[in-house]
Amino acid sequence: MRKKLRITRGMIILLNPTISDIWLSPRLLLAFGFGSGCSSVAPGTIGTMAAIPLWYLASDFSISSYIVLVYVAFAMGCFVCSYAEKKVNEPDHKGIVWDEFVGFWITMSTAPVSWTGLAVGFFLFRILDIVKPWPISWIDRNIHGGIGIMLDDVVAGIFAASVIWVLRAIHFL
Repeated sequence: MRKKLRITRGMIILLNPTISDIWLSPRLLLAFGFGSGCSSVAPGTIGTMAAIPLWYLASDFSISSYIVLVYVAFAMGCFVCSYAEKKVNEPDHKGIVWDEFVGFWITMSTAPVSWTGLAVGFFLFRILDIVKPWPISWIDRNIHGGIGIMLDDVVAGIFAASVIWVLRAIHFL
C-alpha cells in the first residue's frame, strides 16, 4: 500500500497517518497518545483511557512533583500537538490526544486514588470535553495551534477537578 504524502512549504505532510507512521516519530507518538489516538472509534475516550496507567504511576508523587509533571506535559504538548497538526495538515486532528492525557491528569489531581475516584474523574472529564460548556467551547473555536488544542482540555480538566474537590469537601466522594 502506498502512503499518501504531500510536500507543502518544505514539510512532508502525512495524509491519514498510520500507526507505523506514528511509531517512527517521537513527536507524533506523544501527540497521538502512544498510538491510542489511532482508534477509529472515540479516539478521545481511548486516549483518556490510555492516560490512566500513567496517572496511576504518578499518583504516588508529592503534589508539587505531580504539578511539575502536568506542567511539563502541558508545555511539551503545546509543541508536539502543533507539530502533529502541521504534519497531518488538519487543525486539531481527532487522533491528536495528548491534550486528553493532560486534561485527565489535571482532573485527577483532586480525585482520590480509588476505583470510584477514577470512574468519577473519567466520567466528568469526558462529559466536559465532549459537551464543551462555555468557556471551553469558546477556547475550542477561537484559540488555534498547539496551545488551542491543549487549552480546551486543560480548562475541562480544571472544571472537572473543581467538581471533584467540591464532592470531596461535602464528603460525597
